[in-house]
Amino acid sequence: MDRETRLKRLRFRSWHRGTREADFMIGGFFDHASAGWNDAEIGWFEALMDEQDVDIMAWAMRRAAPPLHVEGPMMEAMRRLDYVPIAW
Repeated sequence: MDRETRLKRLRFRSWHRGTREADFMIGGFFDHASAGWNDAEIGWFEALMDEQDVDIMAWAMRRAAPPLHVEGPMMEAMRRLDYVPIAW
C-alpha cells in the first residue's frame, strides 16, 4: 500500500477510537506529527493502533510503562501532550 493510503487509513483509525478522550489524544498526535514521519514511524503508529485505547492513554500519561515495542522516541513525543487543546 502506498504512503498516502497508509496515512489516510491511520488518520481515520486515530480519530475513531471509541471515546472522545482517546480521539483527541491519539488523533491529535497523528495530526500534529504525521506529516514528518518516515516509513518506520508510520509502521510504529500502525502497530500502536492495534493496542487498546486505555493502554495507549496510560502509556502517554505515564500511568503505566509501555511494552518495549512501543517505548522510544515516538512514545516520548506522544507523552508531551502538546498537541491536545485544553479549554478552560
